[in-house]
Amino acid sequence: MANGNPGSGLQLRSLIKSSGELELSLAKVDIPDPAPDEILVRVEGSPINPSDLGLLLGPADLSTLKAAGSTVTASVAQRFLPALAARIDQSMPVGNEGAGTVVAAGSDPAAQALLGKLVAGIGGAMYAQYRTLKAADALVLPAGATAADGASCFVNPLTALGMVETMRKEGHTALVHTAAASNLGQMLQKICLKDGISLINIVRSAEQAKILEGIGAKHVLDSTSPSFVADLTDALAETGATLAFDAIGGAKLTSQILGAMEAALNRTAAVYSRYGSATHKQVYIYGGLDVSPTELVRSYGMAWGIGGWLLTYFLMKTPPAEAQRLRQRVADELKTTFASHYTAEIGLADVLKPEIIAAYNKRATGEKYLINPNKGLA
Repeated sequence: MANGNPGSGLQLRSLIKSSGELELSLAKVDIPDPAPDEILVRVEGSPINPSDLGLLLGPADLSTLKAAGSTVTASVAQRFLPALAARIDQSMPVGNEGAGTVVAAGSDPAAQALLGKLVAGIGGAMYAQYRTLKAADALVLPAGATAADGASCFVNPLTALGMVETMRKEGHTALVHTAAASNLGQMLQKICLKDGISLINIVRSAEQAKILEGIGAKHVLDSTSPSFVADLTDALAETGATLAFDAIGGAKLTSQILGAMEAALNRTAAVYSRYGSATHKQVYIYGGLDVSPTELVRSYGMAWGIGGWLLTYFLMKTPPAEAQRLRQRVADELKTTFASHYTAEIGLADVLKPEIIAAYNKRATGEKYLINPNKGLA
């Protein structure tokens, strides 16, 4: 086993105390040698995704941020603590995905074959200088790719592909997507253009609409427009979409989508039914950009459903051969369909700076931060 293991490294950790305090810190952790079927990756890029912020910051009140040396703290209201019971007083590593160079490998041939390669991986604890992975779980990046290219090649790309696969498996033929100007939303639009799938993109500003129109989107609707519901109904009637993925979660958007689906279907109904259209209409909530309650005004008959959707659960139900097919597509289209763009590259210590926390926690469209855990560190 070739061994470039430094023996220890820094790792970003998030702790929520029973006293109601969030504590972020850099911890020095031991790095064991890889097992026979494992590799050790020197992490050179890991994105800050909305899903990472849930673990990193939780429901902390960021107006109370205080920095003290290599630690930053913030208050967490007592009303949130019961929902956080499983993580209270546990220091937890953060970072869903990332990419870097394999510096050590176990004795198995499959692990040895990755030594020196640039790979991407998923599985948590990526906001660290080094991360051990199963060799079978690593995705070798194509020639010419950088760690920044591959850092975001799991969560957003596989989520977008998973949405399309869910559509096909459940018998739908077109999609609706909210918060559609995000990195993920742009990937989904590119997939749908390439695969010939009608996609209705819902955004919250004219600026966001321009982003999608610039990559060829046909249906882009601004939810703040007075004519939004009417425009949505027209687009649904044209595309026949009966499946939506909602990143907003709160307030009335989910209900508006279901209602517009029903109205679009009723345009071609041959007879009236007091139970509404028999065509099933489905909205999956996969995000929580709006944390207010989901409001439902039932104007869409009886054939409808609302559920949660998570990439992890989707992959758990996906046969290995199908999952590998999706991963290979990501690798093949890494610099086109699944290209990610970053506002800034920051080091581990930067993640703890209050002004930078405020910037990456805005979750603003077109702004995405990349952590290089080895930037500025020996």
